[in-house]
Amino acid sequence: MKTNTLTPELLDKMDAYWRAANYLSVAQIYLYDNPLLKRPLALTDIKRMLLGHWGTTPGQNFIYVHLNRVINKYDLDMIYVSGPGHGGPAVVGNTYLEGTYSEIYPVISQDEAGLQKLFKQFSFPGGIPSHASPECPGSIHEGGELGYSLSHSFGAVFDNPDLIVACCVGDGEAETGPLATSWQSNKFLDPVTDGAVLPILHLNGYKIANPTVLARTRIGSGGGCARARRVPARCGQAQSGAAQFPDLRPRRNPLQPSGSRV
Repeated sequence: MKTNTLTPELLDKMDAYWRAANYLSVAQIYLYDNPLLKRPLALTDIKRMLLGHWGTTPGQNFIYVHLNRVINKYDLDMIYVSGPGHGGPAVVGNTYLEGTYSEIYPVISQDEAGLQKLFKQFSFPGGIPSHASPECPGSIHEGGELGYSLSHSFGAVFDNPDLIVACCVGDGEAETGPLATSWQSNKFLDPVTDGAVLPILHLNGYKIANPTVLARTRIGSGGGCARARRVPARCGQAQSGAAQFPDLRPRRNPLQPSGSRV
């Protein structure tokens, strides 16, 4: 069977766009000055307080560039909802890269001076939050409180039959009650009068403090596993196999009878 694949030229452009979005994103988290790294990086170029999750950002940038491709190819009426916590660098970086951010905020210009202001303002006093926020052009979703991205997405497509919402769900966000309940919202969609929601689970493996449940869940039955697991380890390496956790049961405090002193 013959399949239509992307041309090398288009792949090169998409890869360049993705790498540019990644740089804009990581620079928002870390850089206070020296936006184009024209001189050797110094400690004074780095923000003293860092906030923003790099782990969710490259994946969201990857999704964004591919969605842009299909939007342009098929002339789709589509929006993107960013659910993962502190994923603001991705949406801010992409809206700046495509020019929308500078249209709304001319002071954040498409030059070195504008880049310096873009990077400095992120998660900085008097600047913008570290998550998808109302300040971001086109935002209909507040990403600081996890769990509502999917319900917002379904709400956007009700009575809007031509709209497609691509909703990126963080695997940490997926553990919240509101998000877990939102999966049932497809039962309320009418294919005639409503649009479509495309949920995208961003399974990067970790939330703010520890591994996520979905990242440690084996899919399949019996002795088999539907997909290979690679468990992230320290120093950016990876090890094959299931995660090993310490046995904390011997450290549990015994339950005291009701009314007794502790």
